[in-house]
Amino acid sequence: MGKRDVQEVNAGSMADIAFLLLIFFLVTTTMDTDSGLSRMLPPPVPEDQETPPPIKDRNVFEVLINSQNRLLVENEPMELTELRDAAKEFIQNPMDDEGLPEKEEKQIEYFGIYPVTKGVISLQSDRGTQYQMYLSVQNELAAAYNELRDELARSKFGKKYSELEDDKQDAIGDIYTQKISEAEPKNIGGK
Repeated sequence: MGKRDVQEVNAGSMADIAFLLLIFFLVTTTMDTDSGLSRMLPPPVPEDQETPPPIKDRNVFEVLINSQNRLLVENEPMELTELRDAAKEFIQNPMDDEGLPEKEEKQIEYFGIYPVTKGVISLQSDRGTQYQMYLSVQNELAAAYNELRDELARSKFGKKYSELEDDKQDAIGDIYTQKISEAEPKNIGGK
C-alpha cells in the first residue's frame, strides 16, 4: 500500500469570513457610554485679581456628604428628600430672612428691576461617598433651581420654563442662576 496524499484545506476564504464576523459584531454591539453632569464653568479669574472676593456666610448654603452617605446641611442632619425644599427656600429667600442670602437689585429683561439672590450652594463630599448618593444630591440641587425657574415662568408667562423662547429662558436664568460650588472631596469619614 502506498502513502495517500493528504489534501490541503483551502484557507483563503477563512480571512474573509473572520473579517465579515468582525464587522458584524462591531456594527451590532452597543457600547455603554458614561454620562456626566452638564455644568457651566465659571469664567477665568482676571490676571490682575489675586484672590476671589469674600462671600458672606449667610450667602453660602453648605451641603456635606459623609462616607456613610449622610447629609449635613447648614450643620444640621438632613434627609435627601428634604434637600430640594431647603435649597429652594435658601435660593428664593421669600421673606428676606437675615439668615438667608442677600439680594441685589438687577435690571432683568421682561421683569424690570428684580431682586436676585447672591446665594451660592457649596457641595462637598467625602472620598468614601458612593457615586450614586453624590449624583442624587446633585440632582436634588439642580431640581431646586429647575422648579424655581418653572414656577416663575408659569406665574409670569403662563408656560413651563422649557416651553419658553430662548430670550425669556435667559431672563429667568439671570434671576435663578445655578450657582453650585463643588469643593475637592476630603477623606473625613474613613474608607
